Amino acid sequence: MSEEPTSPDDDLRTRLHAMETKLKRMRESRNGHNENARRAADSRNAVQEQGKVLREAIDLLKEKQKEIRDRARLHKARRDEIQNHIRELISKKRGRRDDERGAKSIVIELSETEAEIEKIETRLETDGSLKLEDENKLLKHLKKLIGKRNELLPSMEDYQTITIDLGDMDESISRLKAEADSEHQAMIDSHKEADEVWEEIKPMFEERDFLRAEGDRLHNAFVESRKSADEVHSEMKVLLDQVNEIRDTMKAQREEREKTIRDHNESVRDALRGPSENEELAKSLEGMFLESGSLTLGGTGSEDNPSPTSEKVSSKGKRRRLGTTRGRI
Repeated sequence: MSEEPTSPDDDLRTRLHAMETKLKRMRESRNGHNENARRAADSRNAVQEQGKVLREAIDLLKEKQKEIRDRARLHKARRDEIQNHIRELISKKRGRRDDERGAKSIVIELSETEAEIEKIETRLETDGSLKLEDENKLLKHLKKLIGKRNELLPSMEDYQTITIDLGDMDESISRLKAEADSEHQAMIDSHKEADEVWEEIKPMFEERDFLRAEGDRLHNAFVESRKSADEVHSEMKVLLDQVNEIRDTMKAQREEREKTIRDHNESVRDALRGPSENEELAKSLEGMFLESGSLTLGGTGSEDNPSPTSEKVSSKGKRRRLGTTRGRI
């Protein structure tokens, strides 16, 4: 048995069905890539938000640690300053000159200035044998010492707890040693507290680094999924153009077949239509009648039954008026 021939429409329809099936699969693949990209972006944003909160907490702890370290440095500076005062007092007690020890500390210089001011004021109040010239010299020197003291006082704000009695150096040295030990212990305690804060920060650094790496991984996954979706979409555009081309071809062929069928049906109707229904045929017969000058009715020819009327019509020829003519039977 011979196989039935395959029409071009069947081939186009088969190709179109295969392409539409492939388009459906590609659309599902593209949507899958876009969904993966969306989930990766959501996860990335959540991880980045966690990292932001964690970094803010780390910054707060780092600021706290910095304040503690600054406090420790202040205690260290106060300890070192007190120890300098102790060394100066010891040197002064041993009778060493100032130029051998170097520049005086602010505390020592202020203590000596105040001691000298107090000594002059006491003499001015108690010594009645002072001459006017000597008293004026003392007042002038006192004014100078007071000015020096006023210049030194602002620099003493960080050392308000340090006081020195030059009249009792041993007691001042003992007290300064105790203050130096206290400042040293405060420095150690501050460093210890700062170290505890650092121990709290260290695991947060590890978590921060993990979240940063996780955020980068999720971002890369988002980029790859979007890239895959774009590639599938580009392939779909090419395939869709081919599908539309096939659809246009099938539509043109269908319209051509419909036109052929309409023309055939019209020709069949024209063939089956009678003279009274066919305007073109009626006009053709009318032309023939005008040319021949005779009219046959009911199937009876003019040769079988000549009519006087027919003779009159024939004699008049083409001057006959168009219209319906009655003949005698």
